[in-house]
Amino acid sequence: MVSMEDSGTRGLNLVERIQKTPCARDSLLYGIGGSVPAGLLHFLFTSRVQRSFHAGFAGFMLTTLGSWVYCRYNYAMMRAKLITIQKGIKMKSLYEGTDLDITRRNKEK
Repeated sequence: MVSMEDSGTRGLNLVERIQKTPCARDSLLYGIGGSVPAGLLHFLFTSRVQRSFHAGFAGFMLTTLGSWVYCRYNYAMMRAKLITIQKGIKMKSLYEGTDLDITRRNKEK
């Protein structure tokens, strides 16, 4: 049986995991922001409560997933550029002052 202390710790771990995961917090906030107008506009035009809730939930899912994919794609591109730059800096410091140094060859010409 699970005690109350264990279930409270699990909830905090979930919040911490969301905060530490890149793009998760922003995607959820955008999703919440997208669901409110979708549900309200649907309710204003149709006056159907249950379908408006469904429209709001669909707005939440679409906005959250869309912003998640967009953010993760940009995050992956940034990481790839960062790795390339780090390799370039490592190679520059490794070959600096030797015959393999490209900047030295250009200065000699």
